[in-house]
Amino acid sequence: MKTYDFSGWATRNNLRCSDGRTIMKDAFKHNDGQTVPLVWNHQHNDPLNVLGHALLENRDEGVYAYCKFNETESGKNAKLLVEHGDVSALSIYANRLKQQGSNVIHGDIREVSLVLAGANPGAFIDSVMSHGEESDDEAIIYTGEDISLSHADKKSEDEETIADVFNTLTEKQKTVVYALIGQALEEKEESEDNNDNDGSKGGNKTMKHNVFDNEYDKNDILSHSDMEAIFADAKRYGSLKDSVLAHGITQIDYLFPDAKNVTDTPHFIQRDMGWVQKVMNSVHRTPFSRIKSVLADITEDDARAKGYIKGKQKKDEVFTLLKRTTTPTTIYKKQKLDRDDVVDITDFDVVAWLKSEMRMMLDEEIARAILVGDGRLSSSDDKINEQNIRPIWKDDDLYTIKAPVEVASNATSDQKAKEFIRTVIKARKNYKGSGEPTLYTTEDVLTDCLLMEDATGRVIYDSVDKLATALRVKEIVTVPVMEGLSRTDSEGNTLNLMGLIVNLADYNVGADKGGAVNMFDDFDIDYNAQKYLIETRCSGALIKPYSAIALEMKTTA
Repeated sequence: MKTYDFSGWATRNNLRCSDGRTIMKDAFKHNDGQTVPLVWNHQHNDPLNVLGHALLENRDEGVYAYCKFNETESGKNAKLLVEHGDVSALSIYANRLKQQGSNVIHGDIREVSLVLAGANPGAFIDSVMSHGEESDDEAIIYTGEDISLSHADKKSEDEETIADVFNTLTEKQKTVVYALIGQALEEKEESEDNNDNDGSKGGNKTMKHNVFDNEYDKNDILSHSDMEAIFADAKRYGSLKDSVLAHGITQIDYLFPDAKNVTDTPHFIQRDMGWVQKVMNSVHRTPFSRIKSVLADITEDDARAKGYIKGKQKKDEVFTLLKRTTTPTTIYKKQKLDRDDVVDITDFDVVAWLKSEMRMMLDEEIARAILVGDGRLSSSDDKINEQNIRPIWKDDDLYTIKAPVEVASNATSDQKAKEFIRTVIKARKNYKGSGEPTLYTTEDVLTDCLLMEDATGRVIYDSVDKLATALRVKEIVTVPVMEGLSRTDSEGNTLNLMGLIVNLADYNVGADKGGAVNMFDDFDIDYNAQKYLIETRCSGALIKPYSAIALEMKTTA
């Protein structure tokens, strides 16, 4: 535009608005060169509110607008308001908005408006936009940037500010200026420190103004002799950059860009969770929580079929009925956040992030309770009752076969691994569970088995699959929470858990209709706290006899 009355930023790139969304670079690139109406305060209901037009220019920093008033009474009045500084800010009205997460990546600017800057102290978007897909949603986006009058109207080139001149420099030229200013400030502070040490007056002065103001202290600018010294050193160092750095720059980190997160949300420091979903997806589920198992023992001789001798009385079969009932318990996790923190954290959805952590930890606790118990003392108020969620490891011998891996106290890792494999293979004949079971074990046990070598030094099992085939299990799953677990048997022996063999289809998890996993939100008005609760009410137990094998290392003298 050859003539214009004023100009300013219609919107700026990487502008984080108060609702957490960010205007990205080139979001309005296709509007470059377009002319749109200039209106008053986004009022579309009266043609008298059209003050003129704005030519849009897409730049690396955002979209810049060159604005021209029309000759209407409204246009003339608005021009006077701008010239006197009564109105000093712009905003845009845009539609067809598109987002990726919290980033606004596309939109169509339909008009530019003059707005009262005082009403908009910070950048924000005055709308609710959809997330993820292009839509007809609209937005009024305020940047809070001041506008500039046309040089042709009110200012001459002699009245350009230092900031105007500085903005004409390239990025490389700006970097040199930053370095020179830093050097000047350092040398000035050193000079003033020396004056203080000599007892001279004046003390240590620091720069109190913006270096880009119209008025500035010439003493803060590098002298001709300083520049000569730097350029002379440039010949010796081979580059101006090395010369400037050699002179030293105090607080050079001010020139560095701000640190940025490499992930959208904080990363959890956690145990390997892969096993959790394997457990939760493998158990058998019922829509009722009170589980009753009725078993008939037909292994005794009295239950055997009998041969008949003519003239003798036929005997009745006798076998024992066994019954076990498991009732539900409640498992929960609570969290709370200060309401102010929820509002202030705008980089990501902290509530959704917190809820994902709560669900993840709830699932891990249930899976742990199913395999080995929660590990808390019986006296703990937080303990998950083992009569409601029965751990496979500690279950009755009728359901879990106990297979001791007996090794000498001075046995090597290789010897322990060989005895473990031998015990698994021998105990497998007693397994009466469904189908092909899975071995749940620790990384240490699995590693020792994979490192076993034959007499020639060759690795016996060069893959986990080959080891699983030898152990007659479907797969091997490592469980971090099984590390270091032990119990004491009735004879006082310490038994260290090495693994569990089970098909979790034989483990029933029951929950009534109200026992599904539920998330509850509540606000504590007295403490300004947002509280969250996730809970479930369920039961769990093996329902098939001899459906699991617990492998425990027993040390002998």
